[in-house]
Amino acid sequence: MKRKILYIIITFIGVVFLNACKDDFLDQTPSNAAPTGEALNTDNDVLTALTGAYAGLRSVNLYGRTIPVSGDLLANNTFVSQRNSGRYTGFDRYSYTVSNTDAAGMWNSAYAVILRANNIINSTPTGDQATIDQYKGEAYAIRALMYFELVRFFAKPYTDDPSSPGVPIVLTFDYSLKPARSSVEEVYTQILSDLDKAYTMTADYNGSSRLSKYSARALAAKVNLFKGTTASNALALEYADDVIANGGFLLLPAERVQAYWSDPKPQSVKLETLFEVVSDEVDNLGTDGFSYMFSQDGYGDILSNPAVYNLYSDDDARKGLIEEGARSGGEDPAYIISKFPNVSGDVDDTKVLRLSEVFLIAAEAAARTGDETQALTLLNTLVSQRDPSLVYESSGAQLVTDILLERRKEMAFEGDWFHELNRLKLPITGRVHNPTSVPYGDYRRVFPIPQSEKDANPGIQQNAGWGG
Repeated sequence: MKRKILYIIITFIGVVFLNACKDDFLDQTPSNAAPTGEALNTDNDVLTALTGAYAGLRSVNLYGRTIPVSGDLLANNTFVSQRNSGRYTGFDRYSYTVSNTDAAGMWNSAYAVILRANNIINSTPTGDQATIDQYKGEAYAIRALMYFELVRFFAKPYTDDPSSPGVPIVLTFDYSLKPARSSVEEVYTQILSDLDKAYTMTADYNGSSRLSKYSARALAAKVNLFKGTTASNALALEYADDVIANGGFLLLPAERVQAYWSDPKPQSVKLETLFEVVSDEVDNLGTDGFSYMFSQDGYGDILSNPAVYNLYSDDDARKGLIEEGARSGGEDPAYIISKFPNVSGDVDDTKVLRLSEVFLIAAEAAARTGDETQALTLLNTLVSQRDPSLVYESSGAQLVTDILLERRKEMAFEGDWFHELNRLKLPITGRVHNPTSVPYGDYRRVFPIPQSEKDANPGIQQNAGWGG
């Protein structure tokens, strides 16, 4: 990985100037992602570097496009229209290879952000210690977020085999380093350690454009749910309850669902969004942004599976986020995703953590730890703000099934469903294009280690099914 990491640093020096929004924090001049902490001499230097780390999350290979697009496309929520721009067709058809540029771009960009976070965490600046701790806490959360994405795309789920190869854990810069893959369990342990630090070091809330105490706690709840053990489910419930009870966030009400998704501005109040990756009128990816893939005013390549549209009752506020119509030169009828309508000017931000998902995490964790009363209360609290005609009364396995159905409906098109099907070890069925079904255990359910990484670090172990 020696040459690869160096290549990542050099490549991303040119792009870290991409800021995230127009408040004082994000107006800082970003850093050049130096490979050591020597450049970070003051708390203001750390802030500059932190701005660069947040900007890295907006990469087209990360939350700028590939992560939210691929998480539904690889599952059964979306597909690529017959009239398309040629993007993500390999994911749509499960025809990607070790040389797939989207998978390689995700790997490279995630490690570039991790290097920036490491630079902040390992620095020894002078200045106000509370301020420095805040910035370092955010860097810990950023690093955890990147490792969570990497281990879910490039390794087997924890629920399958926690001792299986995960991804390399790189915490410091070493030019000669060619690390082996840590186990999935070791990666999860690192993620949760980083999130514990973020929880204790950051403020309760600094707006939705920055990671904070309760967004770190929400992510820790999700990570524990993905572990799927009795103990981790109990922690998932504890952490999610902490966010719900003490975070002060408000659940998005039904009458504001359409306005919420139509508004591209980050939140300055605690309504629904815990953390989002921000784009604005100046700092955005233009035609490479993720909303351009959905909106018919952009490429409009990504369409909803009709089966997803049919999940919603006519009373469900979320049904209005899909439009039944026709795609010019393409499908008729077409189910057009209107959840991300802003493709010019102040374009859509990428929601990463929302309170609605925290309710779903808590409900599932409660059901799996035997508290069905709490699980039903949490589930119906959310559903009452989406579909007032629907009240769940289920129990046992059906209750978990109902919670997962509501997860699919609530989180549709946000890049979530592929990972859920993987952690649950369920087959992917009902896809629009071939393969219409992808059983659990198909090697393509785990991305290959990119060929470019193998070339730079020949000793790194490839995933099963993808060659040596």
